[in-house]
Amino acid sequence: MKVSIIGQGYVGLTISAFAGEFYEVVGFDNNQKIVDQLNQGISHIEGVESAILGKWIKSGRYRATTKGADIADSDIVVIAVPTPLTKDRKPDLTFIDAACKTVGENLNRSALVINESTSFPGTLRDYIKPAIDKYSGGKFDHLYAISPERVDPGRGDYNQKNTPRLYAGLTPEASAATRAFYSKFCNQLVEVTSPEVAEAAKLFENTFRQVNIALVNEFAQIAHALGISVYETLDAANTKPYGFMKFTPSAGVGGHCIPVDPTYLAAVAEERGVPATFIRRANEVNLEMSKYIVDRVQADNGGSLQGKSVLVVGVAYKPNVADVRETAAELVIEYLRARGAVVAWHDDVVGSWHGESSAPLSGADITVVITKHDVVDARAIMASAPYVFDTTGKFVGAKGL
Repeated sequence: MKVSIIGQGYVGLTISAFAGEFYEVVGFDNNQKIVDQLNQGISHIEGVESAILGKWIKSGRYRATTKGADIADSDIVVIAVPTPLTKDRKPDLTFIDAACKTVGENLNRSALVINESTSFPGTLRDYIKPAIDKYSGGKFDHLYAISPERVDPGRGDYNQKNTPRLYAGLTPEASAATRAFYSKFCNQLVEVTSPEVAEAAKLFENTFRQVNIALVNEFAQIAHALGISVYETLDAANTKPYGFMKFTPSAGVGGHCIPVDPTYLAAVAEERGVPATFIRRANEVNLEMSKYIVDRVQADNGGSLQGKSVLVVGVAYKPNVADVRETAAELVIEYLRARGAVVAWHDDVVGSWHGESSAPLSGADITVVITKHDVVDARAIMASAPYVFDTTGKFVGAKGL
């Protein structure tokens, strides 16, 4: 059975690696550089080992391509492309539309089409199916299903095999075919009654995290104003064995899910006349944390950052990954530079970003820690500047949240 996976990023390549044990996999991506690396057995994603790719390539069970024609005779097509926000922070389905075009124009037989990309309820039924039918001229009677991705880059305890997977088809036949596909490499499959339920569940999972992170970020500001430790207070609250789930403050939220998915949920709610006040406010609180941090740093340094050298440590959105999507570090750097600071950043895991390279971990007037990778020595961070502001709660003796 041939499976084509549209998009070879964090989601698509992860699925490719697991599916390669059981299927002939074609990984489609528009990035020629990434495709060339993949065909050499070089993974660009944490959690996908190059050795696994090499094994599937050698056995003829994986190849990457930029040619749409290579997906022509697929039995199953999985759409795993980004669903970002536009510059004015509205849902952007550009990548999904491009994926639909690739599928519609190149599939030459009826197939099972599964969407793993996160989007608002109704995307499969009202957007993906009509788009593929339009691009194909309605020549084929495809089966359609949704199974929202649950990939957490850099995580070692949960993966595609042991993370429960939601799914639903537009028809019972599509649901049955989807279950048969994923059951090869997923231990637990949870069928829901409609694609809209699965789509909404994925959005709500990350909205839950967004809202609770916003709450604890707001509480961190309150705790500082009260002159108490937010971390000690959270640890104290966490001694309650029921009715409490501990979240910790940060510089904001980043990655492909938490800063984005709640906006998709809010957008679809507001289209139907339901105000998403709580969701919108949570997003604002998390975006405002970057300014709050720079305000604190400025207040601690004589009320001005003009001309001061500031080193931002960690520009990835989370520890031990090179992913900078929606990273809170970007806003922190923008605010610092707007106030006249001379800003460099250190993150050897990321290496290069926005045309800049990782700077040495030394010689600054001020260091602001956004993300702490395991490979970075804590003592070197504390020695990098006379003033260190920590947003992670990991550094004794530093200023911080």
